[in-house]
This record gives sequence, C-alpha cells and structure tokens, in this order.
Amino acid sequence: MKKRLSGLTFSGLTLSSLTLSAFTLGLAQPALAETSLNVVGTWSAVSLHKNFEAPFWSQTLPEASNGDIQVQMTTFDQMGIEGSDVFGYLKNGLFNVGMTFSDYVGGEAPALEGLDLPMMTTDPDKAREVSEAFLPIAEKTMQSHYNAHVLAIAPNTPQVVFCNTPIEGLGDLQGKKIRASGRTTAEFLSALGAQSTVMAFNEVPGSLERGVIDCAVTGSLSGYNSGWQDVADYLLPLPVGGWDTVITAVGNDTWNALDDETKQTIEREIEPGFVDPVWNNLAKDEEQGIACLTGEGDCEHGEPGDMTLVAVTDADRERAHQALVDAVLPSWASRIDDETVSLWNENVAPLVALPIVK
Repeated sequence: MKKRLSGLTFSGLTLSSLTLSAFTLGLAQPALAETSLNVVGTWSAVSLHKNFEAPFWSQTLPEASNGDIQVQMTTFDQMGIEGSDVFGYLKNGLFNVGMTFSDYVGGEAPALEGLDLPMMTTDPDKAREVSEAFLPIAEKTMQSHYNAHVLAIAPNTPQVVFCNTPIEGLGDLQGKKIRASGRTTAEFLSALGAQSTVMAFNEVPGSLERGVIDCAVTGSLSGYNSGWQDVADYLLPLPVGGWDTVITAVGNDTWNALDDETKQTIEREIEPGFVDPVWNNLAKDEEQGIACLTGEGDCEHGEPGDMTLVAVTDADRERAHQALVDAVLPSWASRIDDETVSLWNENVAPLVALPIVK
C-alpha cells in the first residue's frame, strides 16, 4: 500500500504529490547492502552545515569507505520541514541520518535541553567536556523517544544577542521583546526580565526590521551569514543561548541493518572527520562572527557589518550565572525523570558545579 505525506517539500516539490515508494531521491529507502544513506543536515545557510556537515557526509565518508558508502544529503530547510520535526521523521524512516539542534526538540524530549543550558559554559573546551559527559543522557533519550542512536554531538557557534535598539549591557535586556530559539533560552531571558518569544530562525530578520521584536539570540556567524547585521545595530557577545549544539543520529532500523565494517567505518571517521574540526574551529568561528558583524577585525567571509560591539562585564556574567542557577536549572530539572537526574549528577554536574537536588 502506498503511503502519502502532506506538508513536506523538497527542492520545490510537494511530497503530498509523491508516494514514498516513488520518491526519486530515495529519502524513504532503507540503507542497502552497498550502503546508500539519505542524510538530512541543519540549516543550509549556516557555517556548521556548509563547512563541516556537508563535506563530511558528501566527501570525507564516501572517500574513506572507498566508495562503499554513498550519501545523498539535503537539509531540513531545503526539505521544507521544521528543525523540531527532524527526529520525528527520522523515527518514521523518512531518512537514515538526521541532525538538528538539541533545543529544537525540547518540547518532545526535554532531557535533551540539558545539553546546552544557557551560560552553563562560556569557553569551547569546557563546552566540549560537557557535551561528551552528556552523551549517556543523549543516547538514552534518543533511544526512548526516537528509536535512534547518537553518532555525534557538535556545536554551531555561541548564541549571542542582536538588538535593533540601544543596549549597554545585560541589564538593558529587561523589558525588551527578544527572540529565543528554544525553551531554556526563553526561560533564561524571562529570568532577566525580558519578554521572551520562541521564533523560527528565518522569521527573525523581518521581525527585527518591522520592530516586532527588539532583540534576538542566535550564533554570531550564523547571524552574519543570514544578514542579521543589516537589521540589528547592537551585538552583546555573551553566549546567553548556549552553543547551539547539534545532535547527529541514525535510525536504529538503519543502524542495525548495516554490516559491522560499515558501522566501524562511520564510527572511526565521524570524530576526526566531523566532530573534531567543528570543535577545533569554534573559537575561530566565534571571533569571525564578531569581526564580520562589527568590522572589528578581519572578516574572512565577506563584507563586514558595522554593528556596535557591547562590552561584557563581570557583573553581566554573574547575573547571567544566577539566572541559570535560580531559574533555568530548576525548571529543566522539573521536566526530567529520576534516571536523567542521576546521570546528570554523575556525569555533568561535577564539570559545571550544577548539581540537581530534588
């Protein structure tokens, strides 16, 4: 019996007019013996996809396997699906491997929000330690919610604040309407006295330009690549939205169908070929984002903007940390089960001095 999907688009085609059995790019096909994988990445415009996801899946992995692993890759925005729906479609078998931001799926899988709590870490090395320590929670949650196995955890860029109204520090966010990408960031902003709202990434430039919102949180380089410097005037480079961490997962049906050699090739290549380069370039990407948005420094990605760079003070950092401790962490802890709390306290809390006491 032919199945039909509605509401999906891919390369301009509406999937309601296509059956899964006739989908010409094979997104509904399982991995075959010669291993053809259909992979869905994150936003097509961001540096994470352009510089790391696409090269690894489209070039590095096929070459490392001597052509035995072939990959057809797109991104969730090119498919016309929401980032929050990626793992749901992965579970349903629409594709073999999917990637999306951990805070996008917090509504369905709140445990994953703990991977990237706002202001939990403020330097790349510590952020990587936390992501590695969080892996048992991520794996447990992906298995139970999405019937999937975690292949990798990697960041985008620090989630900083863009404003189209004057600010001089964190305290000036009070009362402002600010876009957040996920629930924990929204809770963090609310704890600062801001009016937070969750809004899709691609809706932000127009909303800033029209004054629907005063500020928005996203990665510095992602914002630059998407032209936010044209609609925002002030940049506060404090990672109030975390590191925009992305989980890469493979459906269990696909993973279990692969032979041992193919599994070993993927596992052997994904850390040096994808995860390491992302983390190793994070500090540079952070610097480049600021340079390209403000013109303060050399921008290697194009014409720099002229946003005003707002200085971050120790008082800002302390206030941000208190918002995490007093509001965000307790709220997240109320949404997770006892096993997740135990895994957190055992693996993550010692790294960031944030134990959960229920």
